[in-house]
Amino acid sequence: MLFGCNSSDGQITSKPYKALLHTLYKKDVPLISCDKAQKLPEAVFLDTRSPAEYKVSHIQKARWVGYEEFSLDRVRDIPKDTPLVVYCSVGVRSEQVGKKMIDAGYTRVYNLYGSIFEWVNQDKPIVDSKDQPTRKVHAYSPAWGIWLRKGEKVYE
Repeated sequence: MLFGCNSSDGQITSKPYKALLHTLYKKDVPLISCDKAQKLPEAVFLDTRSPAEYKVSHIQKARWVGYEEFSLDRVRDIPKDTPLVVYCSVGVRSEQVGKKMIDAGYTRVYNLYGSIFEWVNQDKPIVDSKDQPTRKVHAYSPAWGIWLRKGEKVYE
């Protein structure tokens, strides 16, 4: 199920990327398009990438919760009916964190379709660790970085 993705709203930029995501996602967490996520009132964005990835850039006002380091203690202060948009590089790690949150009783959890790679591919804004606009994106690895079509790839 993809919340809010049609030909004019949130269409993924690459057919091969769309095909890849179709094979990777377990669909345990509802997906949300970049456009719908950006317009979702009161949404809290949760970054499930590593601290190094988050430091390079992230969606503005996103809260880092990590993947390997993730613990429900990091989100206990968020009411369980708050709209939450989880993301990582392509959406696999965030889907797993989102599933943990759903299992813990969070009722409005969405996995950002295509995650930060698609967000940047659609020219949506990101910021660096000083909250300044940037085009740099941690591309995870050269193998995964091929899906990041825009922005400046960083692998450190």
